[in-house]
Amino acid sequence: MNLLGLFLRLGGTVFGFLLMLTNVAYGQEITEDLLDSSDPLSQLTNVSELKDVAPTDWAYEALRGLVERYGCIAGYPDQTFRGSQALTRYEFAAGLNSCLNQIERLIAQTETISRDDLDTLSRLSQEFEAELATIGGRVDNLEARTAFLEDNQFSTTTKLVGQALFAVAGAFGDEKADSDDSVDDEIFFSERVRLVLDSSFSGRDLLRVRLQAGNTPDLSDATGTRMARLSFTSPTDNQFTVNQLEYRFPIGDKGQVFVEAFGFLDLFAPTLNPVDGDYDTTISGFSLRSPIYFQSGLSGVGFQYDVTESINVSGGYLGGDPTANNPNSGLFNGPYGALAQLTLYPTESFAFALTYLRGYDDGSANAPAGGFFGSENATTPFGEDVAAIPPETGEEASVPASVPVAYNSYGVETQYTLSPNIVLGGWAGLTQATAKGGVNDGADADILYWAVVLSFPDLGKEGNLGGLVFGQPSKVIDNEVDEFEDEDTSYAIEAFYRYQLNDNINITPGLLVITNPEHNEDNSTDYIGLIRTVFAF
Repeated sequence: MNLLGLFLRLGGTVFGFLLMLTNVAYGQEITEDLLDSSDPLSQLTNVSELKDVAPTDWAYEALRGLVERYGCIAGYPDQTFRGSQALTRYEFAAGLNSCLNQIERLIAQTETISRDDLDTLSRLSQEFEAELATIGGRVDNLEARTAFLEDNQFSTTTKLVGQALFAVAGAFGDEKADSDDSVDDEIFFSERVRLVLDSSFSGRDLLRVRLQAGNTPDLSDATGTRMARLSFTSPTDNQFTVNQLEYRFPIGDKGQVFVEAFGFLDLFAPTLNPVDGDYDTTISGFSLRSPIYFQSGLSGVGFQYDVTESINVSGGYLGGDPTANNPNSGLFNGPYGALAQLTLYPTESFAFALTYLRGYDDGSANAPAGGFFGSENATTPFGEDVAAIPPETGEEASVPASVPVAYNSYGVETQYTLSPNIVLGGWAGLTQATAKGGVNDGADADILYWAVVLSFPDLGKEGNLGGLVFGQPSKVIDNEVDEFEDEDTSYAIEAFYRYQLNDNINITPGLLVITNPEHNEDNSTDYIGLIRTVFAF
């Protein structure tokens, strides 16, 4: 057998492993076939270990000779040799270098090698001297770069990612909702910055710490209605705060458990909204996802589990702020939300979910499910607790809190992929609230909300996203306390287009229109426009 012909098959195999290491060092993608096996063959002991080499192949005897006599052939991780694969002179030099090193070891061990083979290898070594030297230099450079990365890496377990969001926005209209004051229609420039630390200790778990700072205002002050709240509102005066702190780990191959020190219920369940993003896709918070997921709660646990490929069950419990000196706070003594959801995927293109939420709002800072981006009545359906106002004692009166509310919420969410570039979604929800204090203790109220969403993935080019949202923000449709029932109907109409400049930058122009703000036809229409740029790094 001609040894040169054999090396033309040998080079590609050995160089494959060198190429894999080089790609890692230079940030290139490793092909899937190099990752198919977790038990790569560092050295063959028998040519029969190669799945794609048969005794009838013309190079079979030559391969067997090199494996058994010299032990200088290695297979790919999937136990193939790929003898018909083309190779370059560098690849050939890499294979030659591997056999030369093995033969040197055999000579040192005084084992017998034929004179013809030695003469052939000598000629090949001289002919490919330059290529062998280049391979050696690349390996030396790779070792130096690897040592540098090990010495200067941020962490062996943690990845740092960031996002900087900048927006030019403004609200326009005649008068603020339920007021004679004019809408604050100044154009403003704002930002929001997030730093996310993702750590994994087993390769399957995740510890996430998200820090956030920003100065994007709450436009409910400018317009007089919470319906105008932006999805990326962050009025923290550019002070960093912990915005999310969670640890998740798998349950076998089908489920996950979430442990939240600072989180939200939408982390536990599929929201089935085709324009749902990380608070940087839509314009308003109402359009981001169904309001049933916005029940406040900070600390608790949740889970998701795939019963089958088409059935997912999920749920969780979050309690309020754990304040040590307040007996009416913590996991079980203050505000809470307990969510359960069944998500079904009858086909690859269609999914729907049934969601139930049991919650309690102590009146201090939270809102019943559905009220976060709805009317004031939906946020505080029974007004203020007059008992919170102290009698005339000569001291300054405290600010009265909202009446505590217990509630049951029921939601339906759905998503249908009409085509790869058109996705239809939507949701509807009903909250049944009961007053737990104040002069209206025991009173009941019903709160309704719904939306229809149309998204256009890859509109114009890959990575772009167009979106249209039409819906009714949370509205009190029935209340035993008549003065807190919404008489008319508001509609939110939103349109946006996220243009992906590259993998790290996108620009989104958008417009939000709110008719009859606060479900009152006497209020003038509000308009919120913006141009938002997001940098990911």
